[in-house]
This record gives sequence, structure tokens and C-alpha cells, in this order.
Amino acid sequence: MDCYDDRDDIRVNLLSSYERLMQFIAKHLNDKFYLEGDQRVSLRNKIFREAMTNLLIHREFSNPFPAKLIIENNRVYIENSNKPHGNGIIDPENFSPYPKNPTIAKFFKEIGWVDELGSGVRNIYKYNKIYSGADPEFIEGEIFKTIIPLTNQDTNQDTKQDTNQGTNQGTNQDTEAIKMLLEFCRTPRTREEMQHFMNLNNRGHFRVKVLNPLIKGGLLKMMLPNKPTSKNQKYYS
Repeated sequence: MDCYDDRDDIRVNLLSSYERLMQFIAKHLNDKFYLEGDQRVSLRNKIFREAMTNLLIHREFSNPFPAKLIIENNRVYIENSNKPHGNGIIDPENFSPYPKNPTIAKFFKEIGWVDELGSGVRNIYKYNKIYSGADPEFIEGEIFKTIIPLTNQDTNQDTKQDTNQGTNQGTNQDTEAIKMLLEFCRTPRTREEMQHFMNLNNRGHFRVKVLNPLIKGGLLKMMLPNKPTSKNQKYYS
């Protein structure tokens, strides 16, 4: 797994592999927060939770070809050994998912890391359109390739901007607020200090919509990880 000159060679169990992959993603990719209904969600986590579980669930483990995750300037490129059931680019609206490792897929579903067979491809399409404005590609073959654009390649940007102006403006404002909070938390802060900094009075709203997603995404860490509810708890970025 490569990101320029930053490499992580992962040779551990499935659960630890997933955690290491998500930590690597959180380290190198910016996040955007999106209001889905009344829920504030991390687009980065939505996209790459699906991509990483797909990588692990559908891997051909008998093949010595190493799975690769490469983060480039304008895309994330994933390669995985595969027993193909087709060839070429997958159409998310018209494809039949095949359970390559059904036992692993069932386990991941039980612990809440996947929803249903085939949901990963559809969800990555859905959320990456919001994250970068561009469609990902899934290419079936002996090596399964996933390409997730990080920038909008659409030449008709004026039309897109007019159509989504309200959503984009809100997302950008949220992203800037989170960046400022993370900068503020370079020095460990209490929950109360963080709420005051963001001018948010509702403790439950702050915990569910801001604090918990940042912790799950690896952007904030606890000074007392073994005592998450301690009155002395502080958080740092």
C-alpha cells in the first residue's frame, strides 16, 4: 500500500487490516461532512469503508499477488487479485454481485461493516459523486481494479455548481469548521472546550454529529482511550 514515499506493508488479520487501511486513508485524505437527512456523515468514511471491505471480502487469498492501495494527487487506485466472473468496467446500475468469500462477507455484515451484497459499489458511486463530483470505476479482470477520483473531471462545472450550490456551500462551510476544530485540538481539549470553540450548545448534538464521527474517522484521539466517559477526558488531533 503506497502513498508517495509513505508505505505500510500490512500482514495481519482481517480486522487489523481494515483498521490499518482506514487509518492510512484518514492520514492522507481530507474529509468532507455531509448532511444526510438529519444525520451528519463523513463522506471519506462512507466511501472508503466500502472500498476497504470490498478489498478484503472479494480478495482471492490463494493468489500471491499483493493487494495495493495507492493514493495519488487526483485519485485512489486499488488493485486486488480476483477470479473474474466478467471482464471490463462494471455498470453499477446493471451488475450481478458474486460472493467470492461468503463467510467473510457474512462476518463483516454481522459486525456492521457492510450492508448487503453489491451495496459497496453502489454506495461508492453515490458518495464519491458528492465527495469529488466524479464517478469511480470498477474494472473486472484477473486483477480487480477500483479507481476513486479525488477531483472533479467534469468540464461542465458551471452547470454542476449552479445545481448543487446550496449543498456545496454547506459542505464547504462544515469542512472549514472541522479543520479549524482539528487545529484547535492540536493541544488536547475537553468536550466543553471544543463545544464552546464551535459555538454549539447542545451536548448530545455535538457528540453525535461532530465528536463521534471524528473519533471513528481517526481524526481525533482520546487522551484516556480506556476510559472514554471519564470526566478528565481530553481529545487531540
